[in-house]
Amino acid sequence: LADWTVTEAGFGFDLGAEKFFDIKCQSADLDVVAVVIVATVRALKVHGGIKTRAELTIPSPERVRGGLTNLERHIESARNFGKEPVIAINRFLTDSDEELQVIQTFCTENHIAHALSDHHARGGEGALELARTLMKVAQQSTTPLQPMYRWDEPVVTKIRAVAQRVYGASDVVLTAEAKRDLKQLETLGFAGLPICIAKTQNSLSDNPRLRGRPTDFEITVRRIIVNAGAGFLVVLTGDIMRMPGLPRVPQAEHMDVVDGTVVGIA
Repeated sequence: LADWTVTEAGFGFDLGAEKFFDIKCQSADLDVVAVVIVATVRALKVHGGIKTRAELTIPSPERVRGGLTNLERHIESARNFGKEPVIAINRFLTDSDEELQVIQTFCTENHIAHALSDHHARGGEGALELARTLMKVAQQSTTPLQPMYRWDEPVVTKIRAVAQRVYGASDVVLTAEAKRDLKQLETLGFAGLPICIAKTQNSLSDNPRLRGRPTDFEITVRRIIVNAGAGFLVVLTGDIMRMPGLPRVPQAEHMDVVDGTVVGIA
């Protein structure tokens, strides 16, 4: 009902976009004309090896360069779905020109469409370059969506497809409890549902401490839960809180009412 519809799929391409493509697009028979992968200097620094939050604001083009392997994996994942992504370089006040240039050079050398987006400071006006780049790429889009799996494939085959082609894992391992879950859901007739993998957003693996682009790792499935009403199987990996996606110290802990004035929300 609109000329353009934009979906913000959340966290990382390995989580939000994969679910959007494999669950929503397949269920609703939808396709997309463009994909935007958001990259920040701060995130690339984390994947490039910094150890403390204090280092996030210290200029380090070397750390940014070291984290590009993580961005590269997400780009490859988008291409595995048949989509050529646009990289939105989301600029923040603490980013140095040298750090931003590292990302821009990487995209240019690898012939990847990209735009420096300054909407954090300038609102919509700061995202005009991104919008124009996105529209140009969308006009050239011809390849239909290529999901990672068909819903009628075996459950483990579906999990393995996502783990290997999106996360970069070598294989998938099921715990004894997960195997019991699998046997029960197959008996009950739910094996034909799509999978919704619950995994840490801090790593391509199921270990939040493995940053960058880990290799030679396995994804361990500890439970498989049937969400019959929603229409998918929740595949639990690692020690993760399923909802909501909160930081270690949520902002709510700093909110209060002092002498009738609300504080801690600005």
